[in-house]
Amino acid sequence: MPTLEAIHWGPASKAKPKQLIILCHGLGADAYDLIDLAPSWQHACPDALFASVHAPFPHESGFGRQWWNVGDRSPLIAEAGVRTAAPYLHGFIDAELARLALPAEAYAIMGFSQGAMMALFTGLRHLPAPRAILAYSGALIAPASLAAELKNRAPVLLVHGESDEAVPVSRSRDAEAALQAAGVPVEAHYIPRLGHGLDDTGIALGALALQRGFS
Repeated sequence: MPTLEAIHWGPASKAKPKQLIILCHGLGADAYDLIDLAPSWQHACPDALFASVHAPFPHESGFGRQWWNVGDRSPLIAEAGVRTAAPYLHGFIDAELARLALPAEAYAIMGFSQGAMMALFTGLRHLPAPRAILAYSGALIAPASLAAELKNRAPVLLVHGESDEAVPVSRSRDAEAALQAAGVPVEAHYIPRLGHGLDDTGIALGALALQRGFS
């Protein structure tokens, strides 16, 4: 299976990387969409290398990438899609950590929208566990299989705008309940008047989650 391509930023300290933070973009975007988060989080993780990955498949529009096709948004199709894409992300985690000669647990995963769905699905099924999973405006795909497939209980941060019209905020509320039921430590923040996007509050919450994860 081919590996994912990524663009990198950091470490801010200019030293050899001590941690890896993987960023997973949303539908129709690409790796450049999230790499600008790295300077915002550099003070929380000055020794981290940020790797923003390109999703494995081109979007049908001819612009951007996707983790899976969302022409059919039914739960079964979403589950099939995330299961097809997950091995790419699993492989990237292992290969990138090995390339950097980092310990196998010295990483965190962040995702936005479809990328958040990937971060949650893959991160909770990977060993060793990530130090943190950050999921913005996403959803928990295949919640019914989580208990049987859970490989770790990494701390999860959920952030979702209450005015999101692309991925309803109820998807993160459902994810929060399912994660709590599975014994996964989860912190959830629902931001009033925020649509499908990131704001300064969410970015600050992410910095704190990363700082805690790597402390």
